[in-house]
Amino acid sequence: MAEAESVIGTPDSEGADETAVPEERPKGKRKIAALFVVALVAYLLDLGSKMLVVEKLEGREPIKVIGDLLRFEAIRNPGAAFGMGEAFTIIFTCIAAVVIVVIIRLSRKLYSLPWAIALGLLLGGALGNLTDRVFRSPGVFEGAVVDFIAPAHFAVFNLADSAIVCGGILIVILSFRGLDPDGTVHKD
Repeated sequence: MAEAESVIGTPDSEGADETAVPEERPKGKRKIAALFVVALVAYLLDLGSKMLVVEKLEGREPIKVIGDLLRFEAIRNPGAAFGMGEAFTIIFTCIAAVVIVVIIRLSRKLYSLPWAIALGLLLGGALGNLTDRVFRSPGVFEGAVVDFIAPAHFAVFNLADSAIVCGGILIVILSFRGLDPDGTVHKD
């Protein structure tokens, strides 16, 4: 009878396994919450900066921030980094959508705060650029991304791109350190 009670979880059942399960779930839920908070902050910063750039900078002269080393210049980019792949805007849109779905599915197994931050940055960045691809001209799923951060001798990018790169770098570091999204550590 005690075994049946522990399986169905009646109030009278007491076991070491049941006390461990409630502790793990809130930790996992906090990591998922951290992922979505980081994603929301990254997304809102990207969205707000792009709205400001379109309103104040588009169609105007670039603003020099640090001489010729860094300027803000509004550019519509239908392609990927360095303006490559302009004919593949729909493919970039699909890739962003797939990345978002994969991150959301992976979040269910998330028990690591560093991974939550990394995936949150990726999710926020992917959502930021996907929003441009869906809602900006020339049309749905073909929209050009608003880029505006223009370092000298480098591609013009935006905050979503920065979030994606930072998240990717963090994932590489976590992988080299042997930390998995589920919180396990490998010392291989």
